[in-house]
Amino acid sequence: MSESLAAPSAAGRLARLGRTLVRWFDARPPVLANAGPSHDRRIDWLRVLPFLALHAVCLAIFWVGVSRVALVVAAVLYALRMFAITGFYHRYFSHRSFRTSRVAQFLFALIGASAVQRGPIWWAAHHRHHHLHSDQPDDVHSPLQHGFLWSHMGWFLSNRHFAADYRRVPDLTRYPELRMLDRFDIAVPVLLAVAVFLLGVLLHRIAPGLGTNGWQMLVWGFFVSTVAVYHGTYTINSLAHVFGRQRYATGDGSRNNALLALITLGEGWHNNHHHYPSSARQGFFWWEIDLTWYLLRLLAALGLIWDLRTVPARTRASAGRAA
Repeated sequence: MSESLAAPSAAGRLARLGRTLVRWFDARPPVLANAGPSHDRRIDWLRVLPFLALHAVCLAIFWVGVSRVALVVAAVLYALRMFAITGFYHRYFSHRSFRTSRVAQFLFALIGASAVQRGPIWWAAHHRHHHLHSDQPDDVHSPLQHGFLWSHMGWFLSNRHFAADYRRVPDLTRYPELRMLDRFDIAVPVLLAVAVFLLGVLLHRIAPGLGTNGWQMLVWGFFVSTVAVYHGTYTINSLAHVFGRQRYATGDGSRNNALLALITLGEGWHNNHHHYPSSARQGFFWWEIDLTWYLLRLLAALGLIWDLRTVPARTRASAGRAA
């Protein structure tokens, strides 16, 4: 009798393990997105093991050492992937603040996916939800509602927010290539990690004087760079609604923070952004450094993107300023 009762429990645990392992590689959304009670904060620790491992591997810097070329590659990959997140995942996919071709759309979606922040449809769906409920109880990553740690990274580790409400992004789900990228988003960073490792192996062979190798390049170029992009991006959720100045009364805690703007290539002008979300330029004034905007202007000059939206002068100078 006891064995028959124990068998289903063991089988259930095995099935759950199998489902979790599948979700490491196949992020197909469930039929009903965001199912479950709104207060459910359970974290599927088995599913998030890869996320934790990314951080743990950074400690390998003490074994692989460091070289100038490894730092340069890490910095370049930080800037490139941060731009793909800020310029495309955020300003393009989430807010449609400019137009581009289908080819360029997919190319920058690939680069964004290499930052290991899920696919562009998932990212945009959650971000649009954030703007609808900014700093209200239904805002899934409001530090004012849920605290720093949850807003910084706890929310996307939870079971409830593994999926997104794809009904918010019908303009994106009509592209099969974006749906496929969302489903198998982990493939892109894996390929990047392999490429970075092989680059280190190649440089070790042809230019040993650079003092690098495959393992060093992998740790610095992929793992350290990825974790830096992670937490740089997360600060906009967790810190840019708490620290800084409010130029506009937006009805939420969004603030402008120059330091965060430098770290995130311009996203730190967050109160500006909440005042007029559809602007491709978040540094509204010339002294507000917005590196993403400058790079978007360059892509526009090259003909890769067009119809960049900016904040109307009357809106930028509008009344209702915050204290």
